[in-house]
Amino acid sequence: MRDFFINMFEKLVGVVVVLMEIGVVIGAIGAMAGAGQGPMGGGILAGLMILIFGTVYVLFIGGVLYLILGIYHNTRRTADATDRMAGQA
Repeated sequence: MRDFFINMFEKLVGVVVVLMEIGVVIGAIGAMAGAGQGPMGGGILAGLMILIFGTVYVLFIGGVLYLILGIYHNTRRTADATDRMAGQA
């Protein structure tokens, strides 16, 4: 049952990363299209900044989540190897 939740979490992380990137792209397009509206204006530069920094943010958050999953898998493999070594002695 534990493996089921870990596998579902891996799939959920992938879906969340894709949805976050779609949100960044939509936000960047919205900022580019809303040029001159509101107190901050908008325009091409604002849209590019949102796109660049949003993508870096998504990569950072996705990387941290995948790092956590990698630590889990490495710990499990180490525990399995230790069990095998203990059985040989």
